[in-house]
Amino acid sequence: MIHPSYVELMKVVNNDVEIGEEPVVNSRYSIVIATAKRARQLISGDEPMADKTTCPKSLSIAVEELYEGKVKILPETEDEN
Repeated sequence: MIHPSYVELMKVVNNDVEIGEEPVVNSRYSIVIATAKRARQLISGDEPMADKTTCPKSLSIAVEELYEGKVKILPETEDEN
């Protein structure tokens, strides 16, 4: 099991959202897509940004980066649709 949980990651990602605004992440699917994308970047040679890496696997590092706030998920814009 990966720690932190999806629920904890969603709280961290949506932390800066003001009351009444649409959350950045509405589902686990968004978290999975974001961490998979970051893991592929790490596999391609990007340097990890996490302060502590408990596991050498790219996916675990990507989850840690998201949890620490080193990687941000940007809301989808109208132009990207």
